[in-house]
Amino acid sequence: MRWESQETNRQQSADPGGSPPSAPALLPLAGLVRSVSTPEFAGITFHEVAAKSVLNKVPPTSGMPFSWTINPYRGCSHACVYCFARKTHTYLDLDAGMDFDSQLIVKVNAPQVLLREVSKPSWGRHHVALGTNTDPYQRAEGRYELMPGIIEALAGSGTPFSILTKGTLLARDIPLLKSAGEQVEVGMGISLALTDAALAKAIEPGTPSPRARLQLISRLREAGLPCGVMAMPVLPWLTDSDEALDSLFGALAAAGATGVSAGALHLRPGTREWFLQWLARERPALVGRYRRLYSSGAYASKEYRQWLAGRVRYFKARHGFAGSAGFSHSALGDGIPDGTPAARSSAGVRDGAVRERAAARPAGRAVPEPTLF
Repeated sequence: MRWESQETNRQQSADPGGSPPSAPALLPLAGLVRSVSTPEFAGITFHEVAAKSVLNKVPPTSGMPFSWTINPYRGCSHACVYCFARKTHTYLDLDAGMDFDSQLIVKVNAPQVLLREVSKPSWGRHHVALGTNTDPYQRAEGRYELMPGIIEALAGSGTPFSILTKGTLLARDIPLLKSAGEQVEVGMGISLALTDAALAKAIEPGTPSPRARLQLISRLREAGLPCGVMAMPVLPWLTDSDEALDSLFGALAAAGATGVSAGALHLRPGTREWFLQWLARERPALVGRYRRLYSSGAYASKEYRQWLAGRVRYFKARHGFAGSAGFSHSALGDGIPDGTPAARSSAGVRDGAVRERAAARPAGRAVPEPTLF
């Protein structure tokens, strides 16, 4: 589905950042208000649109663990080279590489449209997931401030919701989230899969540092909010060593995370090409190993995934996370008309989450590293 179906006709709006008049619109998108570039966001262009709708119904056949989503932004300045959502930018006739990082679509009227949608008698107050495609707390949120209105609209209508982010801008909204948690069920998740600051700078250059995200986890916990962690993706030969996993799970435990989900990198079309380009430039010795490991498609070999699952179980148990489900948008109920969402058990995070097994191997049992890839 192209972006045009989400938008109204071209119209003028005020600049929420107070910058000088913007450049003419650069993309042939129906409903595009204008395209904006500012020195504060060097190398990034914001394409502001007036959306008709912001609640997205997820097709039942998608396999996603949630039925409704909100994505106030498309594209992401976090610029993670492994981001699974890169191909979605091609639906807008933009490329999955540099355009995904620098050509950002902003639904500038998202809070107002959402309030109208959730106020309809027909809205069933289903669980809504945020952060499923691109990060709602990427740097652009500091300029546009869309999330406070979104949180207020959801909570005020009795709609449970969950947020997954790498963005420390979320700390700004902790008071709002605490208030929302008194009205509806709220799920909070931080995405963090490594503690090596130098490597993080190389593979996710636009994100807050691992230390900053650990501090955010602690702030959420101190505020009385639960905070699971999605430790994904684990990168073969880069972040899957015992030292790296021990450091990660130990740091998450010290920060107070309520649970951890972890899984291996996926290389879907769009992401695969961009990641392998980065690998050829930064870690050329690993290119052949990755091609063999992912020779059958987007997923690492079954042998590798089984090996990684064993190591994750071991380090989760070592740091007190055994039995925790970590973060999953599906951990919240789907909402019921009387406004008291029913919790349902999570089956883990889609696409490679580590599921705890009742008959798991003893925590201390070593799992040999596979050697066939």
